[in-house]
Amino acid sequence: MTTHKPVSPEGTAGWPPAFLAQMKAQLGTIQSGAEFTEFEEALRQPTPVSIRMNPRKVADPGYNTTGLAQIPWCPQGFYLPERPSFTLDPFFQAGAYYVQEASSMLLHEVLRQTVNLSRPLRVLDLCAAPGGKSTLLASALHPDSLLICNEVIRSRVSVLRENLDKWGYPNVVVSNHDPEDMPNLAGFFDVVLVDAPCSGEGLFRKDPDAMQEWSEASVDLCSARQKRILAAAAPLLDTGGVLIYSTCTYNDAENAENVRYLTERGFRNRPLILPAEWNIVERQAGDPETGDAVGYQCYPHRVRGEGFFISVFQKTSFTAVVKLDARTFRTIRALRPRETASAAKWLENPADFSFWEKPNGDVMALPKALEKTFLFLDSALKSKGFGLEMGQFKGQDFIPSHALALSTAVNRQLPGLELSKEDALRYFKKENLVFDEPVKGWLLARYQGMNLGWVKGVGTRVNNYLPKDWRIRMDIKEYV
Repeated sequence: MTTHKPVSPEGTAGWPPAFLAQMKAQLGTIQSGAEFTEFEEALRQPTPVSIRMNPRKVADPGYNTTGLAQIPWCPQGFYLPERPSFTLDPFFQAGAYYVQEASSMLLHEVLRQTVNLSRPLRVLDLCAAPGGKSTLLASALHPDSLLICNEVIRSRVSVLRENLDKWGYPNVVVSNHDPEDMPNLAGFFDVVLVDAPCSGEGLFRKDPDAMQEWSEASVDLCSARQKRILAAAAPLLDTGGVLIYSTCTYNDAENAENVRYLTERGFRNRPLILPAEWNIVERQAGDPETGDAVGYQCYPHRVRGEGFFISVFQKTSFTAVVKLDARTFRTIRALRPRETASAAKWLENPADFSFWEKPNGDVMALPKALEKTFLFLDSALKSKGFGLEMGQFKGQDFIPSHALALSTAVNRQLPGLELSKEDALRYFKKENLVFDEPVKGWLLARYQGMNLGWVKGVGTRVNNYLPKDWRIRMDIKEYV
């Protein structure tokens, strides 16, 4: 176990002078004199470590949260007393929890206060990688909701996909589009989250690169980029839909100015009611004359977390909603009855799904509640992956995918192989396993009841089907 140390034990020594001047001015408006000193002291402290549990997986035998301090604004969020090696924790690899900064989990409370989570919704996480807020959204939404997790930067899509595969929800789409490339989805969404790329001021304590890259020019560049993203996001919302805007920064150019930008373009600010004991600061972000818009700021000296800003809006302007067309061109084909029967046995509730094959032979399962919507998205988005990836047919055999093993929809009655921690870590090293008794066929490798992936028994040897890109390269000796 290790503790995550602050960037600099000297606190703000060596930090950009313009940033320090900005923070002194900003914090001086809250409590004269003392706030900046407390802020500076907080930056000398170790970064808090927090995780958020997967509610559809922790019902199984799994990660124990007894004795952990709960994050007040997120019922699945917990603080850890120190930072373990997450890579070498089988529960982490199985998607039992996500390592997420505590302040950013305020999104859960925002959803609870502003969105009807009891009904299916269409939701877009526009800047989704690496997937922390996407997995939070997936957990909070009605299971028949559609969640599109979009990432503009292609190199970041793979880590987003991996984290969503671990989380295991079948109602998710991963896409790789610039926000301006989604005109086919005008008026389509009930909720859009813009967790905007920013200057990262709130992460300086744990991210030295963000501190070194900061400048007033970079702040202006980020602010301009954020306005472009918001301008592209606005038409995607249905009338009355909710737009959530967040950053991990403090300055007004990236926060207050963008709140004003939205209130001037057909959006009404939605204030929140937050308990005073949470110590989250309500910041005026609207017109200085009327003060009719607000955002909410987490500071590291006030909360057990990093710097984070969030504000919520409801769309008041009109956008024509996209009409779903069942005749839309499709790139996938429905499985034949025999193929469907073969694929269905791998799922816990196969009647809830329809089964399809992509041109490359990959088989996927689509939740029937969302089938029409998924088929529309097949033509509306060029670069996407959706549905539950099942595997591929190879002659008479079916080769299951790793995503299927980690899915919350996988058949719980499939044969499995319970592994010790040592063997679980050897599995994640992609080593083949040997047992005293022979095993045969496809088996779910499990650790304390949690699915880890597939193995296939061949005599006393068990072949390891962990995807090669998921293999861990750390030395496991001290952890077994």
